[in-house]
Amino acid sequence: MEAAATTGPAFLSVALPKLNRRRVQIKMVRKSNLSDSKQKKAYLSATRKERIGLPNYDVGSGGKTFHIREFLSDPSGVEAVLNVKALQSFQSLGSDTYRCFLPSIQLLNFEVAPVMDLQVTSTSEVCTVEMLSCKFQGSEIMERQNKHFSASLRNQITWDTNNSELPFLDVDVELNLVLEIYTQPFTLLPISAVEGPGNLVMQTLLDRLVPLLLQQLLRDYDNWVKQKSEFSS
Repeated sequence: MEAAATTGPAFLSVALPKLNRRRVQIKMVRKSNLSDSKQKKAYLSATRKERIGLPNYDVGSGGKTFHIREFLSDPSGVEAVLNVKALQSFQSLGSDTYRCFLPSIQLLNFEVAPVMDLQVTSTSEVCTVEMLSCKFQGSEIMERQNKHFSASLRNQITWDTNNSELPFLDVDVELNLVLEIYTQPFTLLPISAVEGPGNLVMQTLLDRLVPLLLQQLLRDYDNWVKQKSEFSS
């Protein structure tokens, strides 16, 4: 399956009954692949918290409700959690595990394509996405970089629907990256010269992407509810 990389701040809201408070926890757990050398390492991190209104849905025959926990357990919800619209492609590896291919990017004079293996586990109260591996595909030079970094991402989403008038989603994202400093002129610089600009770049990235990804998740939820409503009517 393939999906074009698109995002957009759009979702529809309609009046809904009261839901119970549930939690979705999305984790991409660090997969260490740093070499065992004694090279200097830069530790980069960024966080972003975001709140957005959560639509209430009371549609379909008999006033059927469509809880967000149902959506996150549905294949459409899994795709939304993986954010497949931002991927070049993805494929199922079985056992709730997916290989996700990000669009290729140009890095200096080289083209590189990040690839992640993610495992999705959903229950009635929690959805966990765990990163089993993360690597670069491309030229031999770029693929050698896989042993010089380690990354982790944790995205915790909670929602409160006890207040039927003002239900909302809260998102708390934390991104960490460890880079091995092994080439000149960076080895001649203090680690802070790498960590300072690196943290700024990562924070800017999260500040831009998290609101878009959250709105895309809600839009996917809205489309799923419409399809279920049409099918049940």
